[in-house]
Amino acid sequence: MKYYLVAGEASGDLHGANLMKALKERDEQAEFRFFGGDLMQAEGGTLVKHYADMAFMGFIEVVLNLNAILKNLKFCKADIAAWQPDVLILIDFPGFNLKIAEFAKNNNLLVCYYISPKVWAWNQKRVLKIKRIVDHLFCILPFEVDFYKAWGMEVDYVGNPLLDAVAAFKPDENFIINNKLPPKKIIALLPGSRKQEISRLLPEMLGVTDQFPNHQFVIAGAPSFTEDYYRQFIIGKDIPVLFNATYDLLNNADAAIVASGTATLETALFNVPQVVVYKGHPVSIGIARLVVKIKFISLVNLIMDKLVVKELIQQDCATENITAELDKIIDNKNYRSRMMGDYDELDVKMGTPGASAKTAALIIKYATKK
Repeated sequence: MKYYLVAGEASGDLHGANLMKALKERDEQAEFRFFGGDLMQAEGGTLVKHYADMAFMGFIEVVLNLNAILKNLKFCKADIAAWQPDVLILIDFPGFNLKIAEFAKNNNLLVCYYISPKVWAWNQKRVLKIKRIVDHLFCILPFEVDFYKAWGMEVDYVGNPLLDAVAAFKPDENFIINNKLPPKKIIALLPGSRKQEISRLLPEMLGVTDQFPNHQFVIAGAPSFTEDYYRQFIIGKDIPVLFNATYDLLNNADAAIVASGTATLETALFNVPQVVVYKGHPVSIGIARLVVKIKFISLVNLIMDKLVVKELIQQDCATENITAELDKIIDNKNYRSRMMGDYDELDVKMGTPGASAKTAALIIKYATKK
């Protein structure tokens, strides 16, 4: 069968790649065409557009880049129409993908949506649109099933694909030596995968480094950027930037400072104590605070429904606050132990790997019944 996938950010590229691998195991004739990234490209098929040209985060950022977004939408619709896939697989990225879903549904294509849009966070009435334009929705967070049921929508709960990625990870036993790192405990810096995130968060993260001389700080570089891009922020500091090694970095880290997003859950799954940070355009944050109806921003806290990891948002995302929290994570044994105990509970809630395999099997089942 012909599968067209649309992923618009780094996490979508990761989950898309694992899903493609699972689809190939079940469908020897699988053909892929996609919007995605390097990981999806490594699975074969045709990369139409890289997510690095698509990821705009925040209300104001979207407005400022509206022309580019509209061009990408037009191009994506035309490409899907020309290729005529057996099934369209949309991965998260709702601002873009819900528009593609509506187009595809109007053109009688089977629409599968992998990783539910976070409609439970704000403007919940969007569920009604999803019911109309999405044929099959695959959810990865346990509480989403009851949420959609309350709106009269049946969904498939497949578990969380991050568990697949972590389970498939093969650690580099010589990570420290291969990267010429000194014999110090490591603090991982994960400033995100979007330019807006990195430019706002990395300077605050780097501001804490002088306060922890006994630790080695290491930046997890996003694959869509070069080392030169990061070097503008770390002039005069001996801080390496490692690409395509985030899991190895977390596997060796004593603590982490993490941009809010998928990486907060990945960090928890590697049992690394963390502080979560986020800083956006002031107007975007102001709008978000008016419309978003959730208590937390990090996936760890949302899934646990309590404050497990500290969230430093906007004006609170300042070097002195990050330093204070990092100090507690490293030196306060009781504080660190509590967080690790909560991580154990999180592991139980998350369940077992297999999301990619379950989703692939269901997509093939639904596509063959079409």
